[in-house]
Amino acid sequence: MAAHFDLIVRGGTCVLPWGMEQTSVGVREGRIAALGVGPEATAEETIDASGLHVLPGLIDPHVHLRDPGNAAVETVPTGTKGAILGGITAVFDMPNTTPSIVDAQTLAWKQGYVEQAAWCDMGLYVGGTKTNIAALAGLELGRGVCGVKVFAGSSTGDLMVEDDENLEKVMRSGRRRIAYHSEDEYRLQARKPMFKSGDPYASHAVWRDEEAAFLGTRRLMALARKTGRAAHILHVSTEEELVYLRDFRDVATMEVLVNHLTQMAPDVYDRLKGFGVMNPPIRGRRHYEASWAAVRDGTVDTVGSDHAPHPRAAKEKPWPECPAGLTGVQTLVPVMLDHVNAGRLSLARMVDLLCAGPARVYGVVGKGRLAAGYDADFTLVDMKKRRRIEDSWIVSPCGWTPFAGMDITGWPVGTIVRGRAVMREDEVIGEPIGKLVKFAG
Repeated sequence: MAAHFDLIVRGGTCVLPWGMEQTSVGVREGRIAALGVGPEATAEETIDASGLHVLPGLIDPHVHLRDPGNAAVETVPTGTKGAILGGITAVFDMPNTTPSIVDAQTLAWKQGYVEQAAWCDMGLYVGGTKTNIAALAGLELGRGVCGVKVFAGSSTGDLMVEDDENLEKVMRSGRRRIAYHSEDEYRLQARKPMFKSGDPYASHAVWRDEEAAFLGTRRLMALARKTGRAAHILHVSTEEELVYLRDFRDVATMEVLVNHLTQMAPDVYDRLKGFGVMNPPIRGRRHYEASWAAVRDGTVDTVGSDHAPHPRAAKEKPWPECPAGLTGVQTLVPVMLDHVNAGRLSLARMVDLLCAGPARVYGVVGKGRLAAGYDADFTLVDMKKRRRIEDSWIVSPCGWTPFAGMDITGWPVGTIVRGRAVMREDEVIGEPIGKLVKFAG
């Protein structure tokens, strides 16, 4: 008797952990039931993937969906809709919302809200503060929590943990890997009086210079070694850090952002003005080349978007009044596919950075590869499709992207979350079905 499935994704070139194969995938009850499904098999639904590449569902491990916060900028529904339109099946959301996700009460609210409102699956960061250190060991084991996020520099209010004494206390509370924004706050504050309102936007990378980032990372690595607590250094932006962190693989993993692999100073500030301002800054060619070298030699573990929308009017303000942060969750996959087609990395390495890497770093259960028993999350891409990124495509309420006008080769044409097609050919399908991602405690 022929095998029967809920869904068959038929005839695509599947990016498997052991290589690429043209094969068919059978799905039952939201999980991958079989690879190599034969032509005699039947299904409730069949998706013809011939001519397409079938990737394990891609993950953006670094987004700020601003919810709770200002719905005119972003929400969980709009941000996750942007994610599935861009081929992303799961996002990990940062805690610096209004109010911040820093205690059991705010976490419980967010957990319940996500499973009603999200179009894709979500992981949640809990913010580490000077006042919730004792609670972090429990909070990090909460349902859907991907880890603790610590702002060692560049934040506001109680989310800042900038001093070594409190950073060490955070590291000694709990056991899971901590994600860090690594800039030295003391250096940033000391350099701030050197600049004034109306200075060139390129001043952003002068103020938040290489040493501010490198010093922050050196301090964190000393404490990580002292405590034995694993660290994930987010948005590494300097050659110095990328080289230095190779000697700390026992305690550290690292992320590079798509922006630092795509845009460069001074051009980004000349062209985009405030729409090129982010933290850490987009830097010059030396750091761009070092980022790609680190991708190629395996130093980099994950790539994220650091999707952090702001209103257009705010980004149009003079520097430094314009807030730092750029949109990116919807454009992450298209831009990275274009890099694949340009020969900067292989498709398999892209899958490693945007799927297997986040799963390994954060301890995701049941996602991260195309294999039997894993969640049936798929990103279908047409490697030959050509398209231009436009602001009009962006569904975030802020309505802009720093990649507007970029011509892309390679495009996501289907997003499947736990066996349910949620996007096909730019059309969002059905209702929100997002759930909290499961993590190993």
